[in-house]
Formats: sequence, C-alpha cells, structure tokens
Amino acid sequence: MTAVTAVATNEPSRRSECWCCGLIEDPARLVHLGNHPEVALCPRCARWAARQAKQIEDLTRTGPLVRVRDRLRLARQQVIQRGWHRNRWLGRPLGWLGKHLP
Repeated sequence: MTAVTAVATNEPSRRSECWCCGLIEDPARLVHLGNHPEVALCPRCARWAARQAKQIEDLTRTGPLVRVRDRLRLARQQVIQRGWHRNRWLGRPLGWLGKHLP
C-alpha cells in the first residue's frame, strides 16, 4: 500500500507566498521583482517597502516637501505607538489616510 504525497505530484503551485509576511495568495495578486520573479510581495508589504525606499531617498534631499514627509512619518509612528489605528472610530479613517499619504 503506497501513499501519494504532495512531493510526488508534478503540478505547478497555484499559490505563492509573500516573502515579507508569509501571506499565501494567487501569484497574479502579488508584486514580483523584475530581476527575481521568484520574490513576491503582497500589496500591503509592497506599499511598506515603497515607503521605506522613499524614506531612504529622502535622507539625501532637503526642502519643504521632505520636511512634510518626515512629519507625516513621525505622526504615523505616534499613531501606531498609541494604538489609534485599532480604535473603533479612528481606525478606518486613519487607515485610509495611511494609504493615501506619503
């Protein structure tokens, strides 16, 4: 009596995993890196990575818009530290703002 295992099948996987948070999702719904298509990020982690890249770019820049983005980053950190993003009344509007602000 033999048992068929997942390793024995040669079917291609229809699900991929986010390299950042581990979310398992359809590959079409993940962001794949150009030179490394095996690396995939979910949209949420891709937004986070884009924010981190923008912050690194701003380290070498000056000007009023850079200062505004720095203030927004500081405000975002304070909101998360205080747990306001989990508040029943403030959570949804703050989440919307977080997606639409730099």
